[in-house]
Amino acid sequence: MSFEKFLFYVFAAILVFAAVMVITRKNPVHSALFLVLAFFNSAGLWMLAEAEFLAIALVLVYVGAVMVLFLFVVMMLDINIAELRAGFVRNAPVAILVALAMVVELVLVVGPQRFGLEAVAAPAANPAEYSNTEELGLALFTQHLYAFEIAAVILLVGIVAAIGLTMRKRPETKSQDPSRQSTVKARDRLRVIKMDAEEKG
Repeated sequence: MSFEKFLFYVFAAILVFAAVMVITRKNPVHSALFLVLAFFNSAGLWMLAEAEFLAIALVLVYVGAVMVLFLFVVMMLDINIAELRAGFVRNAPVAILVALAMVVELVLVVGPQRFGLEAVAAPAANPAEYSNTEELGLALFTQHLYAFEIAAVILLVGIVAAIGLTMRKRPETKSQDPSRQSTVKARDRLRVIKMDAEEKG
């Protein structure tokens, strides 16, 4: 067994372990930390596949930004663990059906001929000046341009929806109206009272 194949099995085993721990931990903070571990091992697998740009992007974007924000939000919220466990048990049958459907779709899309290391042909060695970032950009903005634009529109809709849900009016929320503040005059907010001076005895 070559050293590269050994690293592949090590990264893959840790990745599967971390993914299982993400969905089985009761504490959301522990699940998020195991998800960080899964991201790191996924980046290692991408490095073995000579996809350095995707590996660095995964570490910088997801581990360095998204997961830190997620951990901050989870630790700031008061999450009821008992309620989460009850919801997990209640929705487990639906989750199992969705997982089985995803496995069937993966098998149909990828096909059994592509599973296993023996079925994958060894890639040709790339020249020294090869840049997978350049190749990724060319493929993304030429061959997969429509899919890229559709994904961008979906993300934009998600951002707008999140802002709309956050900025909706709540009766208990105190807010300021800048238009009313700019029309306020001094006599409406300030009252001058004239009082006679008093002498101390």
